[in-house]
Amino acid sequence: MSRLFGSVRSRATLGATLVVVVALVVTGTAVLQALRSNLTAEAGAQAERTARSVASELAARTPYEELSGLDGEAGPVQVVDEDGNLVKAAEGLRWINGTVTDEVSPRPSSSPSASPSPPAREDDDDDEDEDDEDETEDSGGSGEAERSPDAGAAPSLAPGETSPQTTFSSGAATILGDTADYRFAAVDVRTHERGLLTVYAGAPLAAEHSAVRTALTVMLIGFPLLAALVAGMTWVVTGRALRPVAGIREEMAAITASEDLTRRVPEPATHDEIARLARTTNETLAALEKSVERQRSFVADASHELRSPIASLRTQLEVAAAHPELLDLDGAVEDTVRLQHLAADLLLLARLDAGERPVDGRVDLAALAREEAAGRTGVTVDAETAEVAGSRGQLGRVLGNLLDNGRRHARETVSVTVRREGDWAVLGVADDGDGVAEADRERIFERFVRLDDARSRDDGGAGLGLAIARDVAVRHGGALTAGAAPAGGALFELRLPLA
Repeated sequence: MSRLFGSVRSRATLGATLVVVVALVVTGTAVLQALRSNLTAEAGAQAERTARSVASELAARTPYEELSGLDGEAGPVQVVDEDGNLVKAAEGLRWINGTVTDEVSPRPSSSPSASPSPPAREDDDDDEDEDDEDETEDSGGSGEAERSPDAGAAPSLAPGETSPQTTFSSGAATILGDTADYRFAAVDVRTHERGLLTVYAGAPLAAEHSAVRTALTVMLIGFPLLAALVAGMTWVVTGRALRPVAGIREEMAAITASEDLTRRVPEPATHDEIARLARTTNETLAALEKSVERQRSFVADASHELRSPIASLRTQLEVAAAHPELLDLDGAVEDTVRLQHLAADLLLLARLDAGERPVDGRVDLAALAREEAAGRTGVTVDAETAEVAGSRGQLGRVLGNLLDNGRRHARETVSVTVRREGDWAVLGVADDGDGVAEADRERIFERFVRLDDARSRDDGGAGLGLAIARDVAVRHGGALTAGAAPAGGALFELRLPLA
């Protein structure tokens, strides 16, 4: 199980599916709530219309027996007095809850007769109309709004006036043999003879229940199918997207097993992150191949360079062992010195390849140039103060290698200059020799490269001095280049950032 969900494909599929499931649940819940709310409000509006119709008839002094909304076809209806007693109910009503009373049959009441009273005197009507206007003005009027049963606004109604406020509640009832859930609306009305009455009318919630059940059924069936579809599509898409990664991994495993750095991973034709990963991997393999090849060449060249002085020294020692009088002591010492210098150069290159950082410090290139030039014939120095950060020993080695190279190829003189150029310090070493051909000005910085193959190894170096000089310059954040000197010889310029 842990291996299955440890893959990117599985995690992507699981994550996408979970997001979709959460979104569907939240959306479905919101839709169901909105649907239930709208249908409940619609049922409430229908119940309110029935309640207000009955209340209007009561306000118009219509007898109970002639009320049009009590035939049972409009749903459960109750007429309740201000004491909570049932005075009239719809025909066929057998059970009810959710209203102020669960009675379904009117109790005997001592209230005035249900028949309309004789017409009042005209003066009384006028006074009554004035009272109605006064009470209406005092009430200040109100809009259509839902109120609580304890709102207390009903007693301010004038005779023949219906309350503009409606109270809603939910319940159930059995009428005409059917039991169902209802949304009840309660409307107050003050009659002339019967006092304050409240009309309760109900509208069925069957449509709301049916719509909610249908929507819920659709969601319970559709949501899992949709989640499964999303999971399947995510699995397929991520599988196709990650297919090149499997090819890259397999090729890398084959390269590791075979140690063949000439092989490359397949690069997809797309322009996405995986294609860039493949290109970067191939670039890394190319750099690694070049590094390994360079290391092999370095070892082979070092072995070749060490073989000559070691063989010469061995020959001299063997001759000396057999014929002590023929010992060439000066030659043996010279070969030993060559071995010592070559070993020091190889050690420094190995440290540079290992990424050794230069020791932090400040070095005055002008003072360093005068120090290295001292004791060397034919070397002139023209330098201004320029301090750089780095290792004095390594920078001294660079300058010494450049001076040795200049003296080896110069006819008479070697000149050293130090100057400032903006944020850079420039150290130049020029000779009056034959110079370096433009095609060879980069090749001479390669290890064990010597342009004059005809000269003897005793006269020339091992071909490591310029390579070491450039590597040290790069480690110090600078550069070493070769060019033509004004006098016609070679010019080497070392550029380092000023401290």
